[in-house]
Amino acid sequence: MVYALICDLPSKWEKKIVGAMNVTLLPGGVCAEISGVNLCRPLIDNVFSKIYKAWLGTGALLIRGQCLTDKQLLTFAKQFGDLEFPPSKLLSLMNSDSSSDKIPSHINVISNVVENGRPIGQLGAGEASWHTDSAFVEEPPAASILYAIEIPSKGGNTTLANMTKAWDSLDPVLRAAIRGKKAKHDYTYTSVGERRKDFPEVLDPREAPGPAHPIVRTHPDTGRESLYLGRRLNCYILGLSLNESEKLLDQLWKHAVKPEFTYEHVWQVGDVLMWDNRCTMHRREAFDKSERRIMHRAQVKGERPYFEVE
Repeated sequence: MVYALICDLPSKWEKKIVGAMNVTLLPGGVCAEISGVNLCRPLIDNVFSKIYKAWLGTGALLIRGQCLTDKQLLTFAKQFGDLEFPPSKLLSLMNSDSSSDKIPSHINVISNVVENGRPIGQLGAGEASWHTDSAFVEEPPAASILYAIEIPSKGGNTTLANMTKAWDSLDPVLRAAIRGKKAKHDYTYTSVGERRKDFPEVLDPREAPGPAHPIVRTHPDTGRESLYLGRRLNCYILGLSLNESEKLLDQLWKHAVKPEFTYEHVWQVGDVLMWDNRCTMHRREAFDKSERRIMHRAQVKGERPYFEVE
């Protein structure tokens, strides 16, 4: 029974001993911390199955104290499924001048560092607004895995929001208003609000390019429902007037990012933070652009979002 995945997790922030591995549910129940594992080598089956269950149960995992090569990071990611390309590659917009040929094609460098006059990664030092990774493609990734290599002295925290919890507590009137509806997800702009190369400015969300996905989606592994909002900028609910769409989206976003659904992560070098894009949103706070921040991200292929009618 798929729902047993949720019940098997420790509650009240307890620690559960699984052999040499510890699973600790962090405050808020949005993320589980895994300790006692070394990701430098593939995980044995019984250890991985417990990690996978914890991931499905919370929507996010934290594993500290790792020292990984890109190959090792990708090996860990591949245990969850086939590798996915970074967003820029998914949109065929990769700028060869802004990434090193030494970086494997499935690694996405998130960084503000500039070397020899060129950025080594993407998204700079500004705030990255709430979003689901690559909701603007037909088959968004199932998982994102972010590994901290260099971090600033302060700032740059990543906050996760659990959309299953948000859906479970949503007002019945709003539930009825969005059940079965789809929203269009624009790929013109990045999560830091920068317009992507070769795409014209979009002023009317109804005219924005991008696929439409259910606002409430069914998780393919757990069967649970969750909100699926993508990002706020240029989102549009099909079948509504622009004013109706904007009003409804404002209500949903106000609810979705309430503190009780979130976990704010303060980074340490060697942290691996992984989240389920099918039921988790995230944001990044800004940090001092004079300080270095280097993260390497791997992603796992997902499926087209769907809503399973009861």
